[in-house]
Amino acid sequence: MENQLLPFEGNRIRKVWHNEQWYFSVIDIIDNLIDSANPSNYWNMLKKRENQLYTICVKLKFLASDGKMRPTDCANTEGVLRAIMSVPSPKAEPLKLWLAQVGNEHIQETENPELSFERMTEIYRAKGYSDEWITKRVESIKARKRLTDEWKIRGIAEKKDFSILTATIAKGTFGLTPSEHKELKGLTKPNQELRDHMTPIELILTALGEETTRMIAVNQDAQGFNENHEAAIKGGKTAGEARERVEAVTGTKVVSKDNYLDTLKDKTDKLSE
Repeated sequence: MENQLLPFEGNRIRKVWHNEQWYFSVIDIIDNLIDSANPSNYWNMLKKRENQLYTICVKLKFLASDGKMRPTDCANTEGVLRAIMSVPSPKAEPLKLWLAQVGNEHIQETENPELSFERMTEIYRAKGYSDEWITKRVESIKARKRLTDEWKIRGIAEKKDFSILTATIAKGTFGLTPSEHKELKGLTKPNQELRDHMTPIELILTALGEETTRMIAVNQDAQGFNENHEAAIKGGKTAGEARERVEAVTGTKVVSKDNYLDTLKDKTDKLSE
């Protein structure tokens, strides 16, 4: 199943995009973990035994076996993993061990942040990215983290404000908002990360715009949304001017439909011919 949460076998796990994240049918999850003719009853029993399970669920509608849209308990990834921990089933044990491993890795990364970048490198390399691209992607992630940490210090707390500021920098850098950039590259799925499909030069300019914005915010002691928005405009403009200079020197447009993974695949296919 596309974008499946975990490698469950058996019944299909229904999901729906809600509040900018995937929500999964908890009943379908339970059905994959237990041997029961009525997973709904089993889930209700779990909720009665552990009242906190009520807090992880929202009611969302799915197509039922009778052909009607009916509400069912759904949870995001965090909620689903919490539910799994409450299921005393042999089928759930591998997932619980996996959760313990992930938790241990997270603790290690908290104590040594470099480990997170090492694991990230391994994941990208396994997906087929080149070491050159990975280096630029990691640097862009570091620049992004420095900027968002600075925004938090300077009074930016609302998720929508982070999105507006990010879009402002991107618009100044590329002449496109992130959503417009994704559309240009043919990225139609909600969970597709734009930066994972950028070319190396796009990643460099993204990092330049965000790092410049951070430096401006620090130097001008920007406070609150309006002042940080002004810094974002200036940072994006600076990166945009750099993009225009690159385009003038190379004679090639930086922003295009090129999708790095597709480009890499095409090169690999040609080499194998």
